[in-house]
Amino acid sequence: MPYPDCSAQLTAALDAASRDWHVFPLIPGDKRPAISNWEPRATTDPDRITRAWSAAAFNVGIATGPSGLIVIDLDKPKHPSDTPPTTWAEHGVTEGADVLAVLCERHSQPFPADTYTVRTWSGGTHLYFTAPEGEPPRNTAGDSARGLGWKVDTRAWGGLVVGSGSTFAAHPYEVIRNGPVAPLPGWLAELLRPAPLPPQAPITVALTGRGRRTAFLRSAVSGEVQRVTGSGPHEHNNALYVAAVALGQLVAGGELSEAEVTGWLLTAALQVGQGEREARRTIASGLRAGARRPRTVAA
Repeated sequence: MPYPDCSAQLTAALDAASRDWHVFPLIPGDKRPAISNWEPRATTDPDRITRAWSAAAFNVGIATGPSGLIVIDLDKPKHPSDTPPTTWAEHGVTEGADVLAVLCERHSQPFPADTYTVRTWSGGTHLYFTAPEGEPPRNTAGDSARGLGWKVDTRAWGGLVVGSGSTFAAHPYEVIRNGPVAPLPGWLAELLRPAPLPPQAPITVALTGRGRRTAFLRSAVSGEVQRVTGSGPHEHNNALYVAAVALGQLVAGGELSEAEVTGWLLTAALQVGQGEREARRTIASGLRAGARRPRTVAA
């Protein structure tokens, strides 16, 4: 539906929110978030969206997890040296869409094109699907352990996509099929299902020293680690950010080592199934936020 007197990006953000997709601002003309802790702050509230996008021509970020979406990103090579591995090249693959076509053939399934689809700035494709019931898949990248294949990424909990109406490198993201969002095909859901986590050993918080100060710090770190390891399936990233903010205050106050805090929180994040790159970004963001309010502990 049109929104008179609004920027193209605001119109796109409001349209996404009308589909119950949780949006947040990206840097204008960029794919990076313009805000920290973007996943829990993403919203469908038209008033909040209007206020945010009235401030600048932000690109539109869609937080796929809270939106109940799985988006399959079929990318294209960006330069001549970006060529497929031999295992894919022998099938005549030249881009992500070819990889998905090969997978469809292997599983005797049709190509899942009958869904809401966006052409990306580079000529690639975003296929939108509704997430399956229960524990949804998380993000995957290319030929990684749980990935679908070369130039095929997926975005779910902990992930984002750039929405239509946005631009990057002066090229637009455009809707090329404005139909309903189809459920993620069962065979793809099975391929993306995360492997069960192995039994996890307790995380040891080793701090030198004695007395009330050391006991307080050990308790604080253990509590934040527990916040992460005890978080619900859809709350891992938010819990990790909150824990990093809390411990970042103590790091800024000189009470804890940034390297040690990062190590403890990263171990906790990996135990609950978060990807290392995603977890490191969240921890670094939380530590920066915590550093704005240094905290010390009385001896």
